[in-house]
Amino acid sequence: MTDDRTNNTRDSAPHHLVEVSGAEALYLLEGSSTGRLVHVSRGAPVVRPAVHVLAHGRLIVRSPVQEAALRGRATVTYHVDGFRAPAGPGWSVTATGPAEPVADPDEAAHYRRTLPGWAHGPHDTLLWISPQSVSGFRAARTEGGAL
Repeated sequence: MTDDRTNNTRDSAPHHLVEVSGAEALYLLEGSSTGRLVHVSRGAPVVRPAVHVLAHGRLIVRSPVQEAALRGRATVTYHVDGFRAPAGPGWSVTATGPAEPVADPDEAAHYRRTLPGWAHGPHDTLLWISPQSVSGFRAARTEGGAL
């Protein structure tokens, strides 16, 4: 079936979400480069676009968030997905853990060169996130109408 407004081909077979292993979730996370950083500020969740790389078991995330908003080792959530259309195949990965600013000037310079940013100045923060939980789901085609 084709959607004439967007010229996208839609998969007409039903899909359902299947949980993926931690290893596959990390593989999907490593194969992507953009996501959303979620943290709490003034008691409310805040979502910011971000870019990332997975290195040495930690996420290095660059996001337009003020470092002061992440005092101490704040727990943050990082979300990445690969959905192209609501009814089509795709995947979603969420990692949660403590975050701390990248403090080493050489490391910070390296990641500022390799991870493009949306904002510069006080709203341009590099974080190390040590994931304590990683979960993921893949939209899988339903066989014969059964989940």
